Amino acid sequence: MTKPYAEVIGDPIAQSKSPAIHGYWIQQLGLDADYRACHVTAEGLAEYIAARRTDPDWRGCNVTMPHKQAVMALLDTLDPQAAAIGAVNTIIRADDGTLTGFNTDAGGFLEPLRRDLDSQHYFRMARILGTGGAARAIIQVLADKGFTLVLAGRNPAKAQVMLDELAPDGEHHAIDLAHFADATDFPFDDREGCCDLVVNASPLGMRGQPRLIFDWSHAPPDAIAYDIVTDPVETEFLQQARAKGHRALDGLNMLISQAALAFEKFFGCTPPRDEGDEALRKILTK
Repeated sequence: MTKPYAEVIGDPIAQSKSPAIHGYWIQQLGLDADYRACHVTAEGLAEYIAARRTDPDWRGCNVTMPHKQAVMALLDTLDPQAAAIGAVNTIIRADDGTLTGFNTDAGGFLEPLRRDLDSQHYFRMARILGTGGAARAIIQVLADKGFTLVLAGRNPAKAQVMLDELAPDGEHHAIDLAHFADATDFPFDDREGCCDLVVNASPLGMRGQPRLIFDWSHAPPDAIAYDIVTDPVETEFLQQARAKGHRALDGLNMLISQAALAFEKFFGCTPPRDEGDEALRKILTK
């Protein structure tokens, strides 16, 4: 007997934590459903989508690298936010086989900042480190929330192109990532009533990747450090931020929050989330 299922696709895919997250929620809710990981190469992406389109048990999939942009051309419709971001991380199949692309990265990124952003601020600024695919949703959604952006990449020209595409309004700035490596004695003005973020949206600092070199003298007092890396959860970037007195948000915040939005679309119910997702975090970090 078949049962409804969703999955996560990417290349590579073995490292994905999505099956553990969705599997935990399925078990907690007692759903007769499944969630899997499926290795899909760039060459096999079109064939995969065509096959799943005709499978009535397939509710959809999460999409990870390197397919978030390539898959868009294979879908029937795009949610407006996914179209604005220019990347899809969740695909939903309708009963008639039509496929719609969504981006839950944006909402997932914002969730741990909701309380902060519910407040009124005189000024909002975000320093975003990285110009890869993961940065796209972050750039778009923070610009939409009224942040002035400083986007830092190893190729500042690429950073400027991304700002022009994703956040054409506003006084945003593109700079070289190396700018933040050396200490500064810049005298920050009074930040009372302001909201400052420093976001690592790159794979730097991830296990097996080069270090992220960021000197925290570049961050205003009370800036929030946010690292989307999930392996390790406690990155050097976050350790140094805490040592300097900054509040720190790890990558499991975004990972779990974006998964929750996708889970509702796949299975039509809200996943059980305790305070701080403590039980799920223990599973993901053991």
